[in-house]
Amino acid sequence: MYEPYASLAATASGSLDDTDFQVQSSKMSKPTYMELALKEAVGAAEQGEVPVGAVVVDVLSGEVLSGAGNRTVANNDPTAHAEIIAIRKATTKLGTPRLENCDLYVTLEPCPMCASAISFARVRRLYFGAYDPKGGGIDHGPRVFEHSSCHHRPEVIGGLEESQASDLLKNFFQKLR
Repeated sequence: MYEPYASLAATASGSLDDTDFQVQSSKMSKPTYMELALKEAVGAAEQGEVPVGAVVVDVLSGEVLSGAGNRTVANNDPTAHAEIIAIRKATTKLGTPRLENCDLYVTLEPCPMCASAISFARVRRLYFGAYDPKGGGIDHGPRVFEHSSCHHRPEVIGGLEESQASDLLKNFFQKLR
């Protein structure tokens, strides 16, 4: 289990299905999955990275398999987006290139590169926080999942904790100016 989130899995009872988001209601004393993604984003910002965070959750067990923040600057790698890193960690942990029983929580609408990776990994459901009219690839830009060449279309739920995710990004970029 991804160590910082080991206690989160203990809060989920039984198997998670289409009502899995209800499991993490505001009554929980443990952070929600999106709150964990926001913590990853804060960690990225503290390292001078664009504050985007992601977590991958096994929906059958409620276990957080991986979490990551952006690392493009630290890794000198333009592909080191939070989603890509979290997907790589989760597939490595599971020993499979597919995340069919997993959901991805990310603080910003994924870019086209990340949307393609999400499709190839067969993520079951994508939750994202802030919309990205300039660089997004889901509801904006190329709308990757709507193309006939898209191999897999996860269920998408946008706007989760949108104001917190958006504020984090706005504050980060204001400090740069």
